Amino acid sequence: MKRSRVWLLAALLTVVAIALWAGLALWLTALSMPQELRGPWLDALHGHGAPLVLAVLVLLAAAGVFWRDLDRRFLRAPRQLAERIRLLTRSDSVQPLDSLHNGGGQALAEVARSVAELVGQRDALRQDIQAQVQAASQAVQEERNRLAALMAELTQSVVVCNLDGRILLYNRRARLQFRALAGDAADTAWVGIGRSIYALLDRAMLAHALDNIHQRLARGASHPSSQFLTSTPSGQLLRVQMSPVHQAQVAAEAAPELAGFVLLLDNVTTAFAQEAERDQLLLGLTEGHRAALANVQAAVDMLAFDDLDPVMRERFLGVVREEVRRMSTRITELVAQNTEALKTRWPLEDMPGHDFLLATQRRIQAQTGCETLIESCTDEVWVKVDSFGLLQVMTYLANRLVDEFEVRLLHLRLQTQGDKVHLDLLWAGTAMSTETVMSWELDPMHLGQDRNPLTVRDVMDRHSGVMWFERERVRHRSFFRMVLPSAQAQTSVEAAQLVRGDSRPEFFDFDLFKPSAQHHDLDDLPLSSLTYTVFDTETTGLNPTQGDEIIQIGATRIVNGKLFRQEAFEQLIDPGRRIPASSIPIHGITQDMVEGKPRLADILPVFHAYAQDTVLVAHNAAFDMKFLQLKEQETGLRFDQPVLDTLMLSAVIHPNQESHRLEAIAERMNITVLGRHTALGDAMVTAEVFLRMVPLLAEQGITTLGQAREAAQKTYYARLKY
Repeated sequence: MKRSRVWLLAALLTVVAIALWAGLALWLTALSMPQELRGPWLDALHGHGAPLVLAVLVLLAAAGVFWRDLDRRFLRAPRQLAERIRLLTRSDSVQPLDSLHNGGGQALAEVARSVAELVGQRDALRQDIQAQVQAASQAVQEERNRLAALMAELTQSVVVCNLDGRILLYNRRARLQFRALAGDAADTAWVGIGRSIYALLDRAMLAHALDNIHQRLARGASHPSSQFLTSTPSGQLLRVQMSPVHQAQVAAEAAPELAGFVLLLDNVTTAFAQEAERDQLLLGLTEGHRAALANVQAAVDMLAFDDLDPVMRERFLGVVREEVRRMSTRITELVAQNTEALKTRWPLEDMPGHDFLLATQRRIQAQTGCETLIESCTDEVWVKVDSFGLLQVMTYLANRLVDEFEVRLLHLRLQTQGDKVHLDLLWAGTAMSTETVMSWELDPMHLGQDRNPLTVRDVMDRHSGVMWFERERVRHRSFFRMVLPSAQAQTSVEAAQLVRGDSRPEFFDFDLFKPSAQHHDLDDLPLSSLTYTVFDTETTGLNPTQGDEIIQIGATRIVNGKLFRQEAFEQLIDPGRRIPASSIPIHGITQDMVEGKPRLADILPVFHAYAQDTVLVAHNAAFDMKFLQLKEQETGLRFDQPVLDTLMLSAVIHPNQESHRLEAIAERMNITVLGRHTALGDAMVTAEVFLRMVPLLAEQGITTLGQAREAAQKTYYARLKY
């Protein structure tokens, strides 16, 4: 029962008891008097009852003091002591409890001292266990250091992800590379523990590469990998190689299952531009000089005749000199010229033809609903392809056949012809004109809501191949034929011949490889399993609706119940107005410190990407969120993910505490406050406070995000508006 209800009930019972006692006393007095005295006594009482009323009021006041003392001694003081005891059972050191009973009496003080002794014994045992754990984990830490040193020396960017695409590990090279890809908007990188790799790389392309790896594992390949070229949102070209990470197998005969994947990334933008420039120079030298060389050759042939007229000889010599001069000038121009690439050189991967047909069959049936059959393909047929681009071509053509010609059955065929491979997409009955085929080949490949600027011819040019339309007169079928380069067949080792665990990491197991239930609503997920962005802002003032602006944003990340301090976000911001002198002593940010810094409109897109796919956490979050919400129209960005407020959660956990300021909560939880009133410092303290709150919420049956948000909305502080 809440304290207000207890006080109300106690007051009502006291008033009723005193009223009954006074009434009973008067009634008994009247009964004991003779009849002739009773009337005058009642008249005298009616005229001079003020002392009696005063006596009743004195009794009521005494009762109030009595109940207040009872509440302080036996309700409030024990509850405060219980809350502090629960905190002490989870803190790393003992805090004095003698002064926490607030006049609860000697007995309560004795209880506090006894609990403190028990907590001290607990801490001693905990330190002993911790020492043993540290001794046992020293070898593991050495292996971690070796791995970190090896990854730091790698010249390639390495990113390790689980099957959900969450980043679990990356090296310094990857951080620097992704920071360069992020641009100059803020001093932060896009890559981070717990972030989604799909914010950087195309989800469909990664899914396709992972599907290829699954197919090769099913066929018994020992070390399958997949490589492709992709572009980032900033327009950079990345060459990506994907390799699988296997789960630990319970039984030796169990089929390998994936726990995640490793990505090796190279930024090849400059290299590809240089290769394209060299290609163009070579093309200019060959095509541009073909006619000149022919003229020179003809003139030389004529000069070989001994009886050639001197005038004609001089004319032919002039031709040779002129053509040589033109060729020299042309070469000089081509060397100095820096033109755009005629086409991009895309890496082609070797893959079994049957694997590609299986992927094409599944994709066409999923996208169009049209039944698709594989007609013929042997295991010996291998192709050298950009599998993702070619798969888009096949799906695009099939979709147009279904939509425009109502084709209900498609066939796939792959055959070797010399050093080339013929890939056919067949259907029965309907033919089409040459103009239709040409338009399909040159139109951008649009499929549903997906828009692709590439055409079928662009993809065929990547393969140095061609496509045409044919008809089988005998079987009354039509088909598109694509001529592609063939690849040398590669022998695969059967999975049963491999030693289990060959592909497992030698030194490490990663707990974060467990995929999260992305298909569930976040409100149904446990608080301990979510990824959080804990943030704070420093502002020019306390009135966001009256022109005050953000001057600093600081944030950190919590993943799987761990605080990653190295994933911090911190940025000073030019507010576009003067910082009031009265606020400078609070946050310590002067006008000189923000001069020349980016504006908030430039920083919010980067912070939005940093906080993407996470739950936001802040102390007095309504204040910080109001500043962000006021910028939605200007930036077009909405921070619409769930938000948790440690101010409200503190009121849920400790309803009897007088203060829920961040310093007071940190003091109760024995958390050292460093960098108070700096955005990053407050974010770090808030993150540690939140981590301590999660088990305390669980004790009250609040284990999921939805339950925490519901409980917070029932507190008094949920009424605060800015």
